Amino acid sequence: MVLNKTMVGRMYEPVTFEVTAEGTKNFALAYNEDNPWFLDEKRPGGIIAPPMFGVVYSFDAMGKPMGDPALGVDPEMVLRLVHGEEDLTFIRPVRPGDRITTIPFIERIEEKTTGETIVIGMISKNQKGEEVQRGLATIFIRGRAGKKEQKPPEPEPQRMIVVEKTQKIDNDQTYRYADASGDHNPIHIDENVAKMAGFPTVIVHGLCTMSFTSKVMIDELCKGDPTKLKRLRARFSKPVLPGQAITTKVWKESESVFGFETYNPDGAAVVKNGLCETIA
Repeated sequence: MVLNKTMVGRMYEPVTFEVTAEGTKNFALAYNEDNPWFLDEKRPGGIIAPPMFGVVYSFDAMGKPMGDPALGVDPEMVLRLVHGEEDLTFIRPVRPGDRITTIPFIERIEEKTTGETIVIGMISKNQKGEEVQRGLATIFIRGRAGKKEQKPPEPEPQRMIVVEKTQKIDNDQTYRYADASGDHNPIHIDENVAKMAGFPTVIVHGLCTMSFTSKVMIDELCKGDPTKLKRLRARFSKPVLPGQAITTKVWKESESVFGFETYNPDGAAVVKNGLCETIA
């Protein structure tokens, strides 16, 4: 065990972010969005930020716990660090001109057979003091051995697929997303560093893949209305590579709750345990 478990529950100073139309539109385009709610400034009421833009205005806040020397993350661990899971609850729309303040805290630290995880919680409010988003980001630090626990294959559950959508990842996707999101982790933009970390080439940001899935949910389940997306959760189970096509399959759990998984061209799941909640 390397991470300092006594840090659980620690809260950090809030971080404030000024939302601009240029920033929200660039983020939308970085994952190939075409929804006029995000891009057409002439639409009634103007544009809103994509729900996943929350990862942009909370990015520096999430970095505060990770950058705390007392936590125990050293430079050598950075190459073994990956984003394991993201769970976002969207409370109200964010618009250009909003001033968003995010308070980060350490939700929990857990030891796994393959490494360690730290879950960072974030509460974001606008300039009126209204909550706009709550988030939980799970960061996984792979063990030095780098070996995965061998588990017997699980039987494929029987699901009635209600949506199946294939999307193409562009060859330059990681560079565009890095610029729009502010996440310049070199495993996404530097092939040499990615190979040092054990990947064949640069890999797509997990949150970029999640943004692609958010488009599926908004387009297909919310009929194009992003204000109907209440919650989105994804566990990043396998890297996505630039140039690949990903296919998202969605099934219904209840009236407003849906499960989903996303697969690469080989049929391997790149997103597991996906959960989407909508507003009727």
